Amino acid sequence: MDLNNKDGETGPPGPNNRPQEPLARGIVDDDDGLSDFGSPKRGPTLSTSTSSFEALDPHDPNLSHLATLMFSHTSNYLQGELSAVLEDYALLEQMNKATITKYADMRQIGGSVSRALKDLNEKYLALQPYLDQIDQIEDSVTKLEAAAYKLDAYSKRLEAKFKSLEKK
Repeated sequence: MDLNNKDGETGPPGPNNRPQEPLARGIVDDDDGLSDFGSPKRGPTLSTSTSSFEALDPHDPNLSHLATLMFSHTSNYLQGELSAVLEDYALLEQMNKATITKYADMRQIGGSVSRALKDLNEKYLALQPYLDQIDQIEDSVTKLEAAAYKLDAYSKRLEAKFKSLEKK
């Protein structure tokens, strides 16, 4: 830190060389019109804290208008966000109701299919003895057909043998 004495020379602090007192925080240096923060001198600073706001304190009407506008826009934004969430929940509720209805319909269809399948199984069990008889008849027919082919072949050989004996 540069220290200035009366002669404009820099040197260590002493009885003749006194350091300049730093400016108090927020106090404006009258030489250049700037505060120690480097901002121009404009007058009393308004607090942005709402807790220290007094209704009787003088305030900037432009700042008041901008604050009101900001709160209005923030309110509109939050209301829009909340209404969007509310609409999402309403849509979700409608989807749940539609899903419940769809599953109820599917349960009814499943019950109908189950009853129809049970009826078909009962009819199949009732027809099972007849189906077994049909299978037995088919086996008998297959054996009879094989016997008929053998008999046909035997009769052809016998006829051929008879014709050959008749020619002699």
